[in-house]
Amino acid sequence: MGRVICISRELGSGGREVGFHLSQKLNIPVYDKEIISMAAEHGNIAEEFVSAHDEVIAGKDRNETYHYVNPFSPVYEVPMSDQLFYLQSQVIHRLEQEGPCIIIGRCSDIVVSDGFKVFICSSMKKRLERLSRLEPDVPIRQLEANARAIDRKRRDYYSYYSGNEWGNPRNYDLCLNSGKLGVERCVDIIASNWQEEKKR
Repeated sequence: MGRVICISRELGSGGREVGFHLSQKLNIPVYDKEIISMAAEHGNIAEEFVSAHDEVIAGKDRNETYHYVNPFSPVYEVPMSDQLFYLQSQVIHRLEQEGPCIIIGRCSDIVVSDGFKVFICSSMKKRLERLSRLEPDVPIRQLEANARAIDRKRRDYYSYYSGNEWGNPRNYDLCLNSGKLGVERCVDIIASNWQEEKKR
């Protein structure tokens, strides 16, 4: 079975774009927001509810995450964030079993048993250039504030569920600066390294 490519990324670094270009180059599927739909279906929960709690830790950011529901155990109450992490993990395990694929975010690098772990970063300047092209009507200061807030949220979520430091090179097989290399070069480097890993 081929290895799963797990892509973690800073907001605005182009990690999602790297994932989709890599999917075309390697001819394997890529999963990002689709995992939300799959998790909702798997747990028989409204997709809007799963999306609203996506990558949120119990007790942080949303007051409703203090509420406890209990579809998985007749004994223990489990925070909704933990239940959704469990559901998404089940979906990721299933995708891993189905064959080679690319998974973006969602702590996939600590969920899969055989993953090629990639972290995509870039300078804030380059990230803001990218974000301003995507959202030209939003002021730069607001884009930067949003980027820092979402990075912080991803870092906290990753640390909470993995016990590891998000973005620390020691936790990944490959760390790439898309601002220096460009998206296409990142794609080529990941593809080459992933194919070499598969041969070992």
